[in-house]
Amino acid sequence: MIVGSALAVAALAALPSSARASRAAIVVDAESGAVLYKRRVDTRHYPASLTKMMTLYLLFEALDAGRLDLETRLPVSARAAGQPQSKLGLRRGQTIRVDDAIHALVVRSANDVGTVIAEALGGSEVRFAQTMTAKARTLGMRRTRFRNATGLPNRRQVSTVRDMATLALALYRDFPHYYHYFSALSFRYRGKTYRSHNALLDAYPGADGLKTGYIRASGFNLAASAERGGRRLVAIVFGADSPKARDRETIKLLDRAFTELHRTEAAAPSGFPSPPPPKPVITAGVPWAIQVGAYARLESAYAVLERAQRLIPGIAARAAAVVVPVEQGDGGLYRARLVGVSWRDAQRGCRILSRKRLDCDVVQHFSGESGTLALAE
Repeated sequence: MIVGSALAVAALAALPSSARASRAAIVVDAESGAVLYKRRVDTRHYPASLTKMMTLYLLFEALDAGRLDLETRLPVSARAAGQPQSKLGLRRGQTIRVDDAIHALVVRSANDVGTVIAEALGGSEVRFAQTMTAKARTLGMRRTRFRNATGLPNRRQVSTVRDMATLALALYRDFPHYYHYFSALSFRYRGKTYRSHNALLDAYPGADGLKTGYIRASGFNLAASAERGGRRLVAIVFGADSPKARDRETIKLLDRAFTELHRTEAAAPSGFPSPPPPKPVITAGVPWAIQVGAYARLESAYAVLERAQRLIPGIAARAAAVVVPVEQGDGGLYRARLVGVSWRDAQRGCRILSRKRLDCDVVQHFSGESGTLALAE
């Protein structure tokens, strides 16, 4: 025990001073990307279990790519089973469903499950961490390095509150169909119920995610997202002294930012009403559409379009929902389409819809196609 304590002290002393626990925070408007509050936003710190947000990002990518589905069972290695708390207590040779693994990361912050995912997607946690860092660069997280999938102590695993805000926004933007996992208050696994560490989900009106984190060297960290009055904010807090202090500071920052946003909107000049939100425009450079079938009845085409919008809300928000009548002999058909998306979004949206047993094709749609009907609002 004395040797172990000495090693722990030596390891702490060896940590770079820029990464030791200190207070840092940021609040970002999700719609505009505007930074509404900042403190030491580019100073490197230990992200602790906020790391698992990137693990989940890559898992969601694998789901959308069809490499896995929510029922896929992931094998548990001896290394994964040996990870320290927090954990589910998985044993070598067991398997865990992807759906349970997502809940375990979000709610329990289970380190054994984080390693299971890393090994399933990357072959080893080392290779997976390299992929995590590469993805961070792609997303614009310039001051982040990952060395594991869990956030367990590693002196070279560092990030900033700005980078973690970038990641939180990317999760909301790129995977709206999985975002509901972050608002889970609990989940049940093998007869045991686990409660979320994220007290803001209960304590703060409008809060719907994301993740807590703690190791001794980092202090108490939190990535939070909340929506009020149609405005969404993301707040990241690093280095608080306790969970309650972390929550109090996050609530104070969110309250201040929401108040300022609403004050600014209320101060807009009267007599000049705000313009309605722009409708999606189909440009010649992006003539792609997601076609979700062709139907003999107009009402059927509308109903399927509405279902598709609910299943892929993020992609659908960037598209125009239209019905294209097509004459065929004595009758006709109505093609249901989400129009004006990029080829990448069309491919990704079709993969999701196909898994939901919805007929789907990626097609080109040209503005000259006659008879196009906008989906009724």
